Amino acid sequence: MSGLREDMDKPAFRIFNAENRTGEGPSMTDDQDIIVERLDKVAKVILNRPSQMNAFTPAMVLALPKLLQVEIDAGTRAIVLTGAGDNFSSGASLGGSSGGGPVDVREQMESYYNPLARFLAAMPVPLVTAVKGAAAGGGASLALAGDIVIAGRSSYIMLAFARIGLVPDVGATWLVVSAAGRLRAMQMALLADRMPAPEALAAGLVTEVVDDDRVMARAEEIATRLAAMPTRTLAAIRRQVQVALNGGFEASLDAERDNQVAVTQTRDFKEGIAAFKEKRRPVFTGE
Repeated sequence: MSGLREDMDKPAFRIFNAENRTGEGPSMTDDQDIIVERLDKVAKVILNRPSQMNAFTPAMVLALPKLLQVEIDAGTRAIVLTGAGDNFSSGASLGGSSGGGPVDVREQMESYYNPLARFLAAMPVPLVTAVKGAAAGGGASLALAGDIVIAGRSSYIMLAFARIGLVPDVGATWLVVSAAGRLRAMQMALLADRMPAPEALAAGLVTEVVDDDRVMARAEEIATRLAAMPTRTLAAIRRQVQVALNGGFEASLDAERDNQVAVTQTRDFKEGIAAFKEKRRPVFTGE
């Protein structure tokens, strides 16, 4: 939760088409708070406030679902979310929380943070998060929202909310309980301590731990692989796992039935069957 309403006039993001650029991609000194680099069918989304540990402003929270939808509409089939510099994100920006007058917390949660969490959960393409350094507060929530979470060996997850009198938000409670269980969630939220990446891996909160200098390469490698897979099937799997977590056994069976009916009508299913029969590698188009 952020305690300030920051200037909404400055455009919050800039999109780069990597295939049309020279050099090594967008500069991390770019003045936009979010940078998107397009890598064929993968969109790499970078929180770009490294001097503030990529703390996100309300404008960024509003912009993120919009720019992700732009990428999905443009044909992106997998997304990598990361932070510029040495950290993933320290969470919501609190820099002006004491001097901006009263804040309607309910309105901020309902208009900013909850819609972002819901959008990430409902996306029709897989999300890979690439975690370097700190993923704290709401930054931990964004990191753990990934379907695949790649963490650097020196990175850490921290539900820091209680240290300033707040409760976990942006979906953190559900994400941690569903992945690591009640007692681990209580430990992380009540004590608000850092959880090093190897411990987060053991707890089931991250997918892989790699050397720090391999985080982005590994995340992009996995996203590229996902982007070449049957996109509608992956979207159905995302929904199906959520049903399994929230709805119980019978609801899970119903979701499996309905999704199986739907994906067998796709072109990618037909291509998969044809490739199997012809003993070749399938070429999926996301249709």
